[in-house]
Amino acid sequence: MTARPTDGTPDDSGLRADGLPADAVRDRARRGTAALFPPGRAYGRTLFGAAPRPAPTAPGSDLLDELRLVPPVFMPRRLEKLIDLAREPMHHDVDLATTVGALHSPLPAYLSAFGSTQVASADLGTAASRQAGRLGIPMVIGENIVPVNGYGRLQSPPSGDTERSLLGRIRAYLDEVPDGTGGVAVQQSTEDADAEVWNLVYSDPCARPLLESGRLAFELKVGQGAKPGLGGMTVLDRAAAARVAEQYTVDDVLGDDGRILRCGSPGTFTEEILRHQIRQMRNNFPRARVWVKLHPGRDVREAAAVAWSAGADAVTVDGAEGGTGWAPLGFLDGVGLPLGECLRRIGRPTAGLLVSGRMWEGTRAAKALALGATAVGLGRAALLAVEEDPDRGLVRLVEALALELRLLISALGKYRADALGYEDVWAAGTGLPHPDPALPAPLGAQP
Repeated sequence: MTARPTDGTPDDSGLRADGLPADAVRDRARRGTAALFPPGRAYGRTLFGAAPRPAPTAPGSDLLDELRLVPPVFMPRRLEKLIDLAREPMHHDVDLATTVGALHSPLPAYLSAFGSTQVASADLGTAASRQAGRLGIPMVIGENIVPVNGYGRLQSPPSGDTERSLLGRIRAYLDEVPDGTGGVAVQQSTEDADAEVWNLVYSDPCARPLLESGRLAFELKVGQGAKPGLGGMTVLDRAAAARVAEQYTVDDVLGDDGRILRCGSPGTFTEEILRHQIRQMRNNFPRARVWVKLHPGRDVREAAAVAWSAGADAVTVDGAEGGTGWAPLGFLDGVGLPLGECLRRIGRPTAGLLVSGRMWEGTRAAKALALGATAVGLGRAALLAVEEDPDRGLVRLVEALALELRLLISALGKYRADALGYEDVWAAGTGLPHPDPALPAPLGAQP
Protein backbone atom coordinates (compact mmCIF):
# COMPACT_ATOMS: atom_id res chain seq x y z
CA MET A 1 0.00 0.00 0.00
CA THR A 2 1.38 3.41 -0.92
CA ALA A 3 2.38 5.50 2.07
CA ARG A 4 0.28 8.60 2.62
CA PRO A 5 1.56 11.98 3.75
CA THR A 6 1.92 12.45 7.50
CA ASP A 7 0.83 16.08 7.75
CA GLY A 8 -2.89 15.52 7.24
CA THR A 9 -2.66 16.14 3.48
CA PRO A 10 -3.93 13.29 1.33
CA ASP A 11 -2.68 11.86 -1.88
CA ASP A 12 -4.82 12.69 -4.92
CA SER A 13 -7.42 10.03 -4.04
CA GLY A 14 -7.70 10.58 -0.29
CA LEU A 15 -9.50 12.83 2.12
CA ARG A 16 -7.74 15.75 3.70
CA ALA A 17 -8.08 16.34 7.44
CA ASP A 18 -6.14 19.38 8.61
CA GLY A 19 -5.46 19.34 12.34
CA LEU A 20 -5.42 15.55 12.59
CA PRO A 21 -2.46 13.17 12.21
CA ALA A 22 -4.16 11.52 9.26
CA ASP A 23 -1.41 8.98 8.70
CA ALA A 24 -1.70 7.71 12.29
CA VAL A 25 -5.49 7.50 12.01
CA ARG A 26 -5.22 5.53 8.78
CA ASP A 27 -2.61 3.27 10.35
CA ARG A 28 -5.06 2.38 13.14
CA ALA A 29 -7.78 1.81 10.56
CA ARG A 30 -5.48 -0.71 8.85
CA ARG A 31 -3.74 -2.39 11.80
CA GLY A 32 -6.09 -1.79 14.72
CA THR A 33 -4.66 -2.44 18.18
CA ALA A 34 -1.20 -3.29 16.81
CA ALA A 35 -0.81 0.39 15.90
CA LEU A 36 -0.79 1.33 19.62
CA PHE A 37 2.71 -0.08 20.03
CA PRO A 38 6.10 0.39 18.38
CA PRO A 39 6.88 -1.96 15.48
CA GLY A 40 7.62 -5.43 16.79
CA ARG A 41 10.87 -5.57 14.86
CA ALA A 42 12.13 -2.65 16.97
CA TYR A 43 11.97 -4.70 20.17
CA GLY A 44 15.46 -5.36 21.49
CA ARG A 45 16.99 -2.83 19.14
CA THR A 46 15.48 0.50 20.23
CA LEU A 47 15.47 2.37 23.52
CA PHE A 48 12.11 4.10 23.75
CA GLY A 49 11.36 7.31 25.61
CA ALA A 50 9.28 10.46 25.54
CA ALA A 51 9.86 12.77 22.60
CA PRO A 52 10.61 16.43 23.38
CA ARG A 53 7.53 18.65 23.10
CA PRO A 54 7.47 22.34 22.20
CA ALA A 55 6.43 24.68 24.98
CA PRO A 56 2.73 25.69 24.82
CA THR A 57 1.96 29.14 23.54
CA ALA A 58 -0.85 30.80 25.46
CA PRO A 59 -3.58 31.86 24.93
CA GLY A 60 -4.23 29.69 21.91
CA SER A 61 -2.71 26.50 23.31
CA ASP A 62 -4.88 23.42 23.69
CA LEU A 63 -5.55 22.57 27.34
CA LEU A 64 -6.14 18.91 26.55
CA ASP A 65 -2.77 18.72 24.80
CA GLU A 66 -1.08 20.41 27.76
CA LEU A 67 -2.54 18.03 30.31
CA ARG A 68 -0.75 14.90 31.43
CA LEU A 69 -2.42 11.84 32.89
CA VAL A 70 -0.84 11.22 36.30
CA PRO A 71 -1.18 7.79 37.92
CA PRO A 72 -0.82 7.73 41.73
CA VAL A 73 1.47 5.47 43.72
CA PHE A 74 -1.23 4.37 46.15
CA MET A 75 -4.23 2.76 44.46
CA PRO A 76 -6.98 1.74 46.90
CA ARG A 77 -9.41 1.01 44.07
CA ARG A 78 -6.96 -1.51 42.63
CA LEU A 79 -6.96 -3.23 46.00
CA GLU A 80 -10.77 -3.23 45.98
CA LYS A 81 -10.74 -4.78 42.53
CA LEU A 82 -8.17 -7.37 43.62
CA ILE A 83 -10.40 -8.41 46.51
CA ASP A 84 -13.43 -8.54 44.22
CA LEU A 85 -11.68 -10.68 41.61
CA ALA A 86 -9.54 -12.72 44.03
CA ARG A 87 -6.56 -12.00 41.77
CA GLU A 88 -4.45 -9.08 40.61
CA PRO A 89 -6.56 -6.93 38.25
CA MET A 90 -5.42 -6.21 34.71
CA HIS A 91 -6.44 -3.69 32.10
CA HIS A 92 -8.85 -6.24 30.62
CA ASP A 93 -10.93 -5.78 33.80
CA VAL A 94 -11.73 -2.12 33.05
CA ASP A 95 -15.44 -1.68 32.33
CA LEU A 96 -15.95 0.85 29.52
CA ALA A 97 -19.72 0.44 29.21
CA THR A 98 -21.30 3.89 29.27
CA THR A 99 -24.71 5.52 29.01
CA VAL A 100 -24.37 8.05 26.20
CA GLY A 101 -27.29 10.45 26.32
CA ALA A 102 -29.59 7.70 27.71
CA LEU A 103 -28.31 5.26 25.04
CA HIS A 104 -26.21 2.26 26.02
CA SER A 105 -22.74 1.97 24.51
CA PRO A 106 -19.93 -0.56 25.02
CA LEU A 107 -17.46 2.30 25.45
CA PRO A 108 -17.59 6.08 26.02
CA ALA A 109 -17.65 6.98 22.32
CA TYR A 110 -20.16 7.77 19.59
CA LEU A 111 -20.13 8.58 15.89
CA SER A 112 -20.37 12.36 15.48
CA ALA A 113 -22.82 14.07 13.14
CA PHE A 114 -22.17 13.92 9.42
CA GLY A 115 -24.46 16.26 7.53
CA SER A 116 -25.13 16.92 3.88
CA THR A 117 -21.64 18.01 2.83
CA GLN A 118 -20.19 16.21 -0.17
CA VAL A 119 -17.72 14.09 1.83
CA ALA A 120 -20.34 12.50 4.09
CA SER A 121 -23.06 12.43 1.44
CA ALA A 122 -20.99 9.99 -0.57
CA ASP A 123 -20.79 6.29 0.24
CA LEU A 124 -18.63 7.02 3.30
CA GLY A 125 -21.66 8.11 5.30
CA THR A 126 -23.43 4.80 4.73
CA ALA A 127 -20.28 2.76 5.37
CA ALA A 128 -19.66 4.65 8.62
CA SER A 129 -23.26 3.98 9.69
CA ARG A 130 -22.85 0.28 9.04
CA GLN A 131 -19.61 0.02 11.03
CA ALA A 132 -20.96 2.10 13.92
CA GLY A 133 -23.90 -0.31 14.11
CA ARG A 134 -21.55 -3.28 14.14
CA LEU A 135 -19.67 -1.71 17.05
CA GLY A 136 -22.89 -0.96 18.92
CA ILE A 137 -21.96 2.67 19.55
CA PRO A 138 -24.53 5.48 19.18
CA MET A 139 -24.56 7.41 15.91
CA VAL A 140 -25.61 10.99 15.17
CA ILE A 141 -27.09 11.83 11.76
CA GLY A 142 -26.34 15.44 10.92
CA GLU A 143 -28.52 18.30 9.78
CA ASN A 144 -29.86 19.12 6.32
CA ILE A 145 -29.76 15.59 4.91
CA VAL A 146 -33.47 15.51 4.13
CA PRO A 147 -33.57 18.86 2.28
CA VAL A 148 -30.46 17.94 0.28
CA ASN A 149 -30.42 14.13 -0.10
CA GLY A 150 -34.03 13.25 0.64
CA TYR A 151 -35.75 11.26 3.33
CA GLY A 152 -35.76 7.82 1.69
CA ARG A 153 -37.63 4.71 2.68
CA LEU A 154 -36.44 1.84 4.77
CA GLN A 155 -38.38 -0.51 2.52
CA SER A 156 -36.21 0.44 -0.48
CA PRO A 157 -33.41 -1.82 -1.81
CA PRO A 158 -30.92 -3.54 0.52
CA SER A 159 -28.43 -1.41 2.38
CA GLY A 160 -25.62 -2.58 0.18
CA ASP A 161 -27.05 0.00 -2.21
CA THR A 162 -25.30 3.37 -2.06
CA GLU A 163 -28.37 5.22 -0.78
CA ARG A 164 -27.50 8.55 0.79
CA SER A 165 -30.83 9.51 2.31
CA LEU A 166 -31.47 9.87 6.03
CA LEU A 167 -33.30 6.58 6.30
CA GLY A 168 -30.64 4.94 4.15
CA ARG A 169 -28.15 5.64 6.90
CA ILE A 170 -30.55 4.44 9.58
CA ARG A 171 -31.16 1.25 7.63
CA ALA A 172 -27.43 0.58 7.26
CA TYR A 173 -27.05 1.04 11.02
CA LEU A 174 -30.02 -1.20 11.89
CA ASP A 175 -28.68 -3.96 9.63
CA GLU A 176 -25.68 -4.33 11.95
CA VAL A 177 -26.43 -3.07 15.47
CA PRO A 178 -26.86 -5.72 18.20
CA ASP A 179 -29.97 -5.70 20.36
CA GLY A 180 -29.83 -3.63 23.51
CA THR A 181 -27.00 -1.31 22.58
CA GLY A 182 -26.35 1.80 20.50
CA GLY A 183 -28.96 4.09 19.04
CA VAL A 184 -29.44 6.89 16.52
CA ALA A 185 -29.66 10.60 17.26
CA VAL A 186 -31.23 12.60 14.43
CA GLN A 187 -30.10 16.21 14.35
CA GLN A 188 -32.40 19.02 13.29
CA SER A 189 -31.62 22.58 12.24
CA THR A 190 -33.88 25.43 11.20
CA GLU A 191 -34.26 24.12 7.64
CA ASP A 192 -34.85 20.59 8.93
CA ALA A 193 -37.63 21.93 11.12
CA ASP A 194 -39.28 23.32 7.99
CA ALA A 195 -38.98 19.82 6.48
CA GLU A 196 -40.43 18.30 9.69
CA VAL A 197 -37.58 15.78 9.91
CA TRP A 198 -38.29 14.70 13.49
CA ASN A 199 -41.97 14.20 12.71
CA LEU A 200 -41.07 12.05 9.70
CA VAL A 201 -38.73 9.83 11.69
CA TYR A 202 -40.89 9.60 14.81
CA SER A 203 -43.94 8.47 12.84
CA ASP A 204 -42.19 6.17 10.36
CA PRO A 205 -43.09 2.54 11.10
CA CYS A 206 -39.72 1.42 9.79
CA ALA A 207 -37.93 3.40 12.51
CA ARG A 208 -40.06 1.66 15.14
CA PRO A 209 -37.29 -0.77 16.22
CA LEU A 210 -35.31 2.21 17.50
CA LEU A 211 -38.29 3.89 19.12
CA GLU A 212 -39.65 0.80 20.85
CA SER A 213 -36.23 -0.16 22.22
CA GLY A 214 -35.55 3.34 23.56
CA ARG A 215 -32.73 3.89 21.09
CA LEU A 216 -33.98 6.94 19.20
CA ALA A 217 -32.79 10.44 20.11
CA PHE A 218 -33.39 13.86 18.59
CA GLU A 219 -30.60 16.43 18.76
CA LEU A 220 -31.33 20.15 18.57
CA LYS A 221 -28.37 21.78 16.84
CA VAL A 222 -27.60 25.16 18.39
CA GLY A 223 -24.12 25.46 16.90
CA GLN A 224 -20.94 23.79 15.68
CA GLY A 225 -17.33 24.05 16.82
CA ALA A 226 -15.75 24.78 13.45
CA LYS A 227 -17.99 27.77 12.79
CA PRO A 228 -19.60 29.03 16.01
CA GLY A 229 -22.56 31.33 15.42
CA LEU A 230 -22.98 30.29 11.79
CA GLY A 231 -25.30 27.75 10.24
CA GLY A 232 -24.36 24.88 7.97
CA MET A 233 -22.44 25.58 4.76
CA THR A 234 -21.97 23.49 1.67
CA VAL A 235 -20.74 24.08 -1.87
CA LEU A 236 -23.07 23.35 -4.79
CA ASP A 237 -22.91 23.65 -8.53
CA ARG A 238 -25.16 26.27 -10.08
CA ALA A 239 -27.90 23.83 -11.02
CA ALA A 240 -28.11 22.35 -7.53
CA ALA A 241 -28.00 25.82 -5.98
CA ALA A 242 -30.94 26.88 -8.12
CA ARG A 243 -32.97 23.90 -6.89
CA VAL A 244 -32.57 24.82 -3.21
CA ALA A 245 -32.56 28.61 -3.55
CA GLU A 246 -36.08 28.94 -2.15
CA GLN A 247 -35.13 27.06 1.02
CA TYR A 248 -31.56 28.26 1.62
CA THR A 249 -29.50 31.39 1.17
CA VAL A 250 -27.11 30.92 -1.74
CA ASP A 251 -24.15 33.23 -2.35
CA ASP A 252 -22.07 33.52 -5.50
CA VAL A 253 -18.88 34.38 -3.59
CA LEU A 254 -16.55 31.49 -4.49
CA GLY A 255 -15.18 32.74 -7.79
CA ASP A 256 -15.90 31.91 -11.40
CA ASP A 257 -15.64 28.10 -11.36
CA GLY A 258 -19.40 27.59 -11.17
CA ARG A 259 -19.51 26.77 -7.47
CA ILE A 260 -22.05 28.43 -5.19
CA LEU A 261 -22.01 28.73 -1.40
CA ARG A 262 -25.17 27.43 0.27
CA CYS A 263 -25.75 28.81 3.78
CA GLY A 264 -28.06 27.40 6.43
CA SER A 265 -29.65 29.50 9.14
CA PRO A 266 -27.93 29.26 12.53
CA GLY A 267 -31.25 29.73 14.33
CA THR A 268 -31.96 32.30 17.01
CA PHE A 269 -31.66 31.38 20.67
CA THR A 270 -32.19 33.03 24.01
CA GLU A 271 -32.40 31.21 27.32
CA GLU A 272 -36.18 31.13 27.12
CA ILE A 273 -36.24 30.03 23.47
CA LEU A 274 -33.84 27.16 24.18
CA ARG A 275 -35.78 26.11 27.26
CA HIS A 276 -39.06 26.22 25.32
CA GLN A 277 -37.69 24.20 22.40
CA ILE A 278 -36.42 21.44 24.70
CA ARG A 279 -39.73 21.27 26.53
CA GLN A 280 -41.51 21.15 23.18
CA MET A 281 -39.30 18.25 22.08
CA ARG A 282 -40.13 16.34 25.24
CA ASN A 283 -43.83 17.05 24.78
CA ASN A 284 -44.04 16.26 21.05
CA PHE A 285 -41.74 13.24 21.06
CA PRO A 286 -42.06 11.71 24.53
CA ARG A 287 -40.44 8.40 23.60
CA ALA A 288 -37.32 9.94 22.06
CA ARG A 289 -34.23 11.00 24.00
CA VAL A 290 -33.39 14.70 23.87
CA TRP A 291 -29.91 15.94 22.97
CA VAL A 292 -28.71 19.52 22.49
CA LYS A 293 -25.54 20.40 20.56
CA LEU A 294 -23.74 23.61 21.56
CA HIS A 295 -20.93 25.47 19.86
CA PRO A 296 -17.97 26.50 22.07
CA GLY A 297 -19.39 29.85 23.14
CA ARG A 298 -18.11 31.94 26.01
CA ASP A 299 -21.37 31.23 27.89
CA VAL A 300 -21.24 27.48 27.31
CA ARG A 301 -21.65 26.78 31.04
CA GLU A 302 -24.86 28.80 31.22
CA ALA A 303 -26.21 27.27 28.00
CA ALA A 304 -25.53 23.74 29.22
CA ALA A 305 -27.24 24.51 32.52
CA VAL A 306 -30.35 25.77 30.70
CA ALA A 307 -30.47 22.64 28.53
CA TRP A 308 -30.12 20.24 31.44
CA SER A 309 -32.61 22.10 33.62
CA ALA A 310 -35.16 21.95 30.77
CA GLY A 311 -34.78 18.17 30.66
CA ALA A 312 -32.16 17.37 28.03
CA ASP A 313 -30.73 13.87 28.38
CA ALA A 314 -27.40 15.05 27.01
CA VAL A 315 -25.58 18.17 25.98
CA THR A 316 -22.99 17.90 23.22
CA VAL A 317 -20.20 20.47 23.25
CA ASP A 318 -18.24 20.76 20.02
CA GLY A 319 -14.88 22.40 20.72
CA ALA A 320 -13.25 24.88 18.38
CA GLU A 321 -11.03 22.00 17.21
CA GLY A 322 -14.10 20.29 15.73
CA GLY A 323 -14.13 19.48 12.05
CA THR A 324 -16.47 20.43 9.24
CA GLY A 325 -16.98 19.91 5.56
CA TRP A 326 -16.83 23.65 4.84
CA ALA A 327 -16.25 26.87 6.78
CA PRO A 328 -14.54 30.26 6.39
CA LEU A 329 -10.82 29.89 7.07
CA GLY A 330 -10.84 32.65 9.69
CA PHE A 331 -13.31 30.67 11.79
CA LEU A 332 -11.19 27.53 11.83
CA ASP A 333 -8.24 29.13 13.60
CA GLY A 334 -9.63 32.15 15.39
CA VAL A 335 -13.20 31.68 16.63
CA GLY A 336 -14.60 29.74 19.59
CA LEU A 337 -13.22 28.25 22.80
CA PRO A 338 -10.99 25.16 22.71
CA LEU A 339 -12.69 22.07 24.05
CA GLY A 340 -10.49 21.92 27.14
CA GLU A 341 -11.54 25.43 28.13
CA CYS A 342 -15.21 24.51 27.60
CA LEU A 343 -14.79 21.57 29.95
CA ARG A 344 -13.03 23.70 32.54
CA ARG A 345 -15.82 26.30 32.45
CA ILE A 346 -18.59 23.72 32.71
CA GLY A 347 -17.05 21.84 35.61
CA ARG A 348 -18.31 18.44 36.76
CA PRO A 349 -21.80 17.74 35.37
CA THR A 350 -24.13 15.12 36.76
CA ALA A 351 -26.00 14.65 33.46
CA GLY A 352 -24.75 13.53 30.07
CA LEU A 353 -21.97 15.68 28.61
CA LEU A 354 -20.79 14.57 25.18
CA VAL A 355 -17.76 16.25 23.61
CA SER A 356 -16.07 16.37 20.24
CA GLY A 357 -13.05 18.07 18.74
CA ARG A 358 -9.98 16.33 17.32
CA MET A 359 -10.78 13.00 18.98
CA TRP A 360 -9.06 9.96 17.56
CA GLU A 361 -7.00 8.29 20.30
CA GLY A 362 -7.20 7.28 23.96
CA THR A 363 -5.11 9.87 25.78
CA ARG A 364 -7.14 12.84 24.57
CA ALA A 365 -10.36 10.94 25.22
CA ALA A 366 -9.25 10.00 28.75
CA LYS A 367 -8.36 13.63 29.54
CA ALA A 368 -11.79 14.76 28.37
CA LEU A 369 -13.45 12.09 30.52
CA ALA A 370 -11.38 13.19 33.52
CA LEU A 371 -12.61 16.77 33.04
CA GLY A 372 -16.26 15.72 33.12
CA ALA A 373 -17.20 14.36 29.71
CA THR A 374 -19.39 11.27 29.55
CA ALA A 375 -18.29 10.23 26.05
CA VAL A 376 -16.31 11.51 23.07
CA GLY A 377 -17.40 11.86 19.45
CA LEU A 378 -15.40 10.56 16.49
CA GLY A 379 -15.86 12.76 13.44
CA ARG A 380 -13.10 13.39 10.94
CA ALA A 381 -11.11 10.44 12.28
CA ALA A 382 -14.08 8.16 11.62
CA LEU A 383 -14.40 9.30 8.01
CA LEU A 384 -10.66 8.85 7.43
CA ALA A 385 -10.85 5.35 8.89
CA VAL A 386 -13.85 4.43 6.76
CA GLU A 387 -12.18 5.74 3.64
CA GLU A 388 -9.10 3.68 4.46
CA ASP A 389 -11.18 0.53 4.82
CA PRO A 390 -14.94 0.80 4.07
CA ASP A 391 -15.63 -2.54 5.74
CA ARG A 392 -13.56 -2.48 8.96
CA GLY A 393 -11.59 0.76 9.20
CA LEU A 394 -13.82 2.38 11.84
CA VAL A 395 -14.13 -0.92 13.70
CA ARG A 396 -10.34 -1.18 14.00
CA LEU A 397 -9.99 2.49 14.99
CA VAL A 398 -12.53 2.06 17.80
CA GLU A 399 -11.02 -1.24 18.93
CA ALA A 400 -7.68 0.55 19.28
CA LEU A 401 -9.35 3.39 21.19
CA ALA A 402 -11.02 0.92 23.56
CA LEU A 403 -7.77 -0.91 24.33
CA GLU A 404 -5.90 2.35 24.87
CA LEU A 405 -8.59 3.59 27.26
CA ARG A 406 -8.44 0.34 29.23
CA LEU A 407 -4.66 0.61 29.53
CA LEU A 408 -4.83 4.25 30.66
CA ILE A 409 -7.70 3.84 33.12
CA SER A 410 -6.08 0.77 34.65
CA ALA A 411 -2.78 2.65 35.00
CA LEU A 412 -4.67 5.31 36.97
CA GLY A 413 -5.82 2.62 39.40
CA LYS A 414 -9.45 2.70 38.30
CA TYR A 415 -11.70 0.20 36.58
CA ARG A 416 -14.63 2.17 35.22
CA ALA A 417 -14.61 4.89 32.58
CA ASP A 418 -16.82 7.12 34.72
CA ALA A 419 -14.36 6.90 37.65
CA LEU A 420 -11.89 9.32 36.02
CA GLY A 421 -11.67 12.74 37.65
CA TYR A 422 -9.69 15.94 38.07
CA GLU A 423 -7.12 14.18 40.25
CA ASP A 424 -6.04 12.11 37.23
CA VAL A 425 -4.74 15.06 35.17
CA TRP A 426 -2.11 17.76 35.65
CA ALA A 427 -0.56 20.64 33.73
CA ALA A 428 1.56 23.46 35.04
CA GLY A 429 -0.31 26.72 35.41
CA THR A 430 -3.78 25.42 34.54
CA GLY A 431 -5.22 25.32 38.04
CA LEU A 432 -5.88 21.62 37.66
CA PRO A 433 -6.41 19.10 39.18
CA HIS A 434 -8.48 21.30 41.48
CA PRO A 435 -11.81 22.54 40.05
CA ASP A 436 -12.45 26.24 39.84
CA PRO A 437 -13.72 27.42 43.26
CA ALA A 438 -16.13 29.71 41.45
CA LEU A 439 -17.94 26.59 40.27
CA PRO A 440 -18.88 24.95 43.57
CA ALA A 441 -21.85 22.92 42.37
CA PRO A 442 -21.85 20.35 39.57
CA LEU A 443 -24.05 21.07 36.59
CA GLY A 444 -26.66 18.80 35.19
CA ALA A 445 -28.92 18.13 38.14
CA GLN A 446 -32.48 18.36 36.92
CA PRO A 447 -35.25 19.78 39.14
